[in-house]
Amino acid sequence: MHEEAKRILIKMKEELIEEVRANMKAESDELKTVSGDSFDLAGDEQNREISLLLCSRDRNKLIDIEDALEGIEDGSYGICEECDEEITEGRLKVMPFAKLCIRCKSEMEQLENGNSPNLHKQNIYRKLSRITIDEDE
Repeated sequence: MHEEAKRILIKMKEELIEEVRANMKAESDELKTVSGDSFDLAGDEQNREISLLLCSRDRNKLIDIEDALEGIEDGSYGICEECDEEITEGRLKVMPFAKLCIRCKSEMEQLENGNSPNLHKQNIYRKLSRITIDEDE
């Protein structure tokens, strides 16, 4: 399984690097031919911002791929960084650079979206703390 994952990760890395190079070349070519009115320039600026965001996402993906390749070498590949349990083979086939098992990834997404079950409990306790109780009753 690890040899197959290594092969897939290396291929993903090569494809990602090639895609980034192609995007950089296209953007460079576009900058050489920039002309037009302010609306064109605003559109070009928005395209550059989107390109930078994609490059950031690509950079993060490349880091994740490199981390996974290192994990294969040091024996930590396929182990969830959060709970230290094994990440399922199915998840690794879909996302070979996954760092979290499905359960931990789901919990993290719930926290990021503010939908954590624990957050819900905290809100209930927060609401209870606002209720005043008349001790004489």
